[in-house]
Amino acid sequence: MSEQEKGPGGISRRDFLKLLGAAGTAVAFAPFVPWGKFLPNPSSSSTDKAAVILPDGTQANINTFPINRAEIITYPLTQDEVLNEEAFRKWQFIRLPEIYGGKKKDVSSFRVFSMVCLHLWCVWKYWPDEGRMRGECPCHGSMYDPRTGTAFAGPASYQPAPNNSLPRLDLETDNEGFMYISPVKWGVNENGVVGYGRFIK
Repeated sequence: MSEQEKGPGGISRRDFLKLLGAAGTAVAFAPFVPWGKFLPNPSSSSTDKAAVILPDGTQANINTFPINRAEIITYPLTQDEVLNEEAFRKWQFIRLPEIYGGKKKDVSSFRVFSMVCLHLWCVWKYWPDEGRMRGECPCHGSMYDPRTGTAFAGPASYQPAPNNSLPRLDLETDNEGFMYISPVKWGVNENGVVGYGRFIK
C-alpha cells in the first residue's frame, strides 16, 4: 500500500471505512441496549421499609410537612457519609401544591423522584414558585411533571419510554403520620432504574 493511501494518522482508507462502519453500527443499536442494568443502582430489591429522613435529621410527618415544598433525601442511606453524597442516592421528596392535591392528609399528596436527570445525569430540583411548580434541570432545560415524574419539555421529553420518566419511591405512614419509603423493586416496570427511567403504569 502506498503512503498516499494512508491518512495523516497512518491509517489506511480501508481501515478508516471499517472503523466508520463499526461506529455507525454501534450508534444504530445503542437505543436497544438495556444500559440501566449497568448503572450504579442499589441491589435489585429492598424488603424493608425505611424512614424518610429530612436534611435536619428528623423523620418526615404527613401532618407537619408543608404543602408545595420539597426537600432532598438520601436513599438508600448508608453508614458511609461519602457514599451518601452520591447523586444516585439523592431524591426529591415533594409535597405537591394544593392545585395538584397537596392538601390531602395521605401519601397521595407526596412524590419522591430520583434527582438524576434522564438526559445527561445532571441533578434537577423542584421549583415551587407560582407559574413553575415543576422539576427543572439546570444543564439543558429538561422539565418534569411533579405528579408523574415524566419529562414534558427539554431534551429528556424527546426520549422514548422508559427514558422519559424518573424513578420513584412509594410511601406509607404509621398511625402518627410518620412517613416511610415502602420496599423497593429496582426495575423499569417497578420503581425504575436510577439514571435510566421507568415505565408509567
